[in-house]
Amino acid sequence: MAKRRFLFLVLTISLIAASVSACSSGAHLTMMSADEMPPDVLASSMNVQTAYRFAAANPDVMKQIFCYCGCDSLGHTSNYDCYVSNVSEDGNITFEQHGLNCSTCIDITQDVMRMLRDGKSTAEASAYVDATYGKYILPQAQ
Repeated sequence: MAKRRFLFLVLTISLIAASVSACSSGAHLTMMSADEMPPDVLASSMNVQTAYRFAAANPDVMKQIFCYCGCDSLGHTSNYDCYVSNVSEDGNITFEQHGLNCSTCIDITQDVMRMLRDGKSTAEASAYVDATYGKYILPQAQ
């Protein structure tokens, strides 16, 4: 009887562990350590902190994502530029202030992170961002 209860307990724990695992996000995202973030980022909401930490640790991804907040008028060429303004030759990062106050930038980064966790490629995330946010851009005056 004790052996049967033990096997039931093991089976139950295994099923719970499997269901929790299945419900969790797929891919692990690389994040920069919070210790490396400037004080103004650390004083921001968790969404802002997470976006900065992800963008700084994933320039190869974020440089492929266009930002639709209008920051191209600031010289930004990608969503990465909303968080990082310069990386020196020795790897020291100068953080951009723009992302601290722009919900569109943060939303775009959060969408990219979600898609990557769901197993989508950078190209798929970029296409999603273009389709979702691109429709809000007004045509330039001629």
